[in-house]
Amino acid sequence: MMKTLLAVSAAAIAMIASPAAAQDDRTGDVQVKVLGTLVAPDGKIEDVNVDIVGLPTGTQTKANDNFVPTVAIEYFLSNNFSLETIAGVTQHDVDAVSGLPEGAELVSDAKIIPASLTAKAHFDAGGVKPYLGAGVTYWLIFDEKPGAASIPLGATDFNFDNKFGFLLQAGVDVPLGEEGFGLSLDAKRYFIDLEAQWFAGNTLAIETEHKLNPWVLSAGVSYTF
Repeated sequence: MMKTLLAVSAAAIAMIASPAAAQDDRTGDVQVKVLGTLVAPDGKIEDVNVDIVGLPTGTQTKANDNFVPTVAIEYFLSNNFSLETIAGVTQHDVDAVSGLPEGAELVSDAKIIPASLTAKAHFDAGGVKPYLGAGVTYWLIFDEKPGAASIPLGATDFNFDNKFGFLLQAGVDVPLGEEGFGLSLDAKRYFIDLEAQWFAGNTLAIETEHKLNPWVLSAGVSYTF
């Protein structure tokens, strides 16, 4: 994945260094994208802050991947610069990969709205329009529950904290004809850490810090007007 971002970056730098090709002015245009999106988080434990249960040494976790529909809305401030926001909801479980039995469900059905805003620089490559972007995100997390393997250990409630983070972005838009339609390929890498808390009644039993840092890979159609 990182090689893909580096390849797009190198291509973009090469285009900046060469004279820009003639292109239609997109200043003031709005582009709407409907995408299929793979959300592939990490979810490993970085630190254990509270543990009154006594987790086995070497306990480690992983969040599952999910494929969801998303919508992106983009506004062009100039021909080569735009702002973009995305809308979508993704759902994830967190399972054990070591220490505890592999596959033991520790967190269930955490729904995430990754509210994000990116600034993007666009380049022209003779009909294909690659771009690079960076931005900020705020993850709204709700409906999370103790997993099936946590409940027998006495967990009665679970909480993920909402959190700010940032992201890098690279992709390409491919116009189809002159009517504003196109294809879009997009890769984002989010950088975000979360605190996870398991409760037994009103007692905080376990608190862990997790590195999510998901790859978010999208493909779909676009319309510019």
